[in-house]
Amino acid sequence: MILIVLPLTGLLLLIWLISRKKIFGIFLAMIWGGILGLVLLSAALRPFFEKIKLDKNDYYGEYIIDRTYFLGEQADWQYNHFRFEVTEDDSIFFHVTEGEKIIKTYKGTISSRQPYSSTRLAITMNQPTHHVVSGNPTTYRDIWDFHLVFYSPKFNNMYFRQGEWEPIEEKN
Repeated sequence: MILIVLPLTGLLLLIWLISRKKIFGIFLAMIWGGILGLVLLSAALRPFFEKIKLDKNDYYGEYIIDRTYFLGEQADWQYNHFRFEVTEDDSIFFHVTEGEKIIKTYKGTISSRQPYSSTRLAITMNQPTHHVVSGNPTTYRDIWDFHLVFYSPKFNNMYFRQGEWEPIEEKN
């Protein structure tokens, strides 16, 4: 911008002052009006493209496997066998399930950290615990929502999103 717009502005301004022709003033107004318009437009549209900033309250709720990342039988199986909830009393309950039926629940507590502008979730599980929740999740923020990714030594990355569990049919 500095190498093109400023010399062009100086040149047009000089020509306009010497010649007194309106066309050079119109060009100057168009250039700077366009720049100002782009700045204002980007400021107005920023909320639609900026990632969500999370606080601790955003993490409260039920979580299910996000089957949109990996489709197929493995995602459906994980969806029907793992889910968890974070409650407002800072508890986490990780459920091992068979569809709707909860087979076993692992309990723990949550805390939050804010190393940057958005809060991160930290969990402390009672021992022994399940391999999925043996470490802290990674939070991936999008524009309107977020998802949590837990690393499992058996399944690798497991993607969870907030939502209520609904039955699906597994392919056998």
